[in-house]
Amino acid sequence: MQHVRLGRTGLQVSRICLGTMTFGLQIDEPSSRAVLDKAADLGVTFLDTADAYPLGGDLSTAGRTEEIVGRWLQGRRADYVVATKCFAPMGRNRWDMGNSRRHIMDAIDASLRRLQTDFIDLYQLHFDDPGVPLDETLGALEDVVRAGKVRYIGCSNFLAYRLARALGRSEVHDWTRFVSVQPRYNLLFREFERELFPLCLDEGIAVIPYNPIAGGMLSGKHDRTKAPDEGTRFALGNAAKTYQDRYWHDNVFDTVDELVKIASDAGIPLPTLAVAWTLRHPAITAPIVGASRPEQLDATIAAVDIQLDQDLVDRLNEVTAAYRRGDAPR
Repeated sequence: MQHVRLGRTGLQVSRICLGTMTFGLQIDEPSSRAVLDKAADLGVTFLDTADAYPLGGDLSTAGRTEEIVGRWLQGRRADYVVATKCFAPMGRNRWDMGNSRRHIMDAIDASLRRLQTDFIDLYQLHFDDPGVPLDETLGALEDVVRAGKVRYIGCSNFLAYRLARALGRSEVHDWTRFVSVQPRYNLLFREFERELFPLCLDEGIAVIPYNPIAGGMLSGKHDRTKAPDEGTRFALGNAAKTYQDRYWHDNVFDTVDELVKIASDAGIPLPTLAVAWTLRHPAITAPIVGASRPEQLDATIAAVDIQLDQDLVDRLNEVTAAYRRGDAPR
């Protein structure tokens, strides 16, 4: 497994990050531990989770994923870089969500308890919160870093202008700055190549993209003439609508059909090809790959060792160009 610096920090992370949002609902704890074991065997040392996981759950399940990861980490915490996130509702009070000082201070302590650790390597805002002043949020994050609870901070799902604004406010106050951003990015969603990625390259911000195989759409296994299969993200609790809105469209299926042919001609499994294409972008640090079965990691993690020739990359970019402009028809 290759390792790379996390942005302009000195922290080394594996070139692939294991996403855990399937743990605790889509798959049970024994299966989750099997996925973690498989990732460890393949050299992955970078784990990403969130306080609100598992995906598709509600308040009754929130925190379950961190608990599973925390139990697995016992006795091996020093061997892993652990990232988690806060923002989503964790209780019924109006202050039990968002990026306020109150919520961040509550959320970090709760995550530390669930993960059974003294510190978080990378603590991320899961979403932007326009209802809270950036200075309040960034000041709270500065305090959790100074308290030794967090080593580095990052964000997820931030637009380029909001990330730039946050970096500027941190510089004004001499506060700890974001070292990473976690955007959605894959062959079927490329819009962040236009503004966010150039900003990250200029500022030395690590890009840790999620959905590199589009929630399984880039496996090529889905059939547009049938309802989504049970057990997939397209049929998973309250996440089903989100994933169907993102990818369950005729034009996306048409594109995937073309990509399947390209992958077949290249002799590369489509999931491997999709992750390898993601890794090729100079802004990308470590794509986040997930799994509902351990063996699924073989194809995605194999992408680290795949070198794509320019003609193949040009073909992939040509077929998916509309998803870069954001004008792909539906």
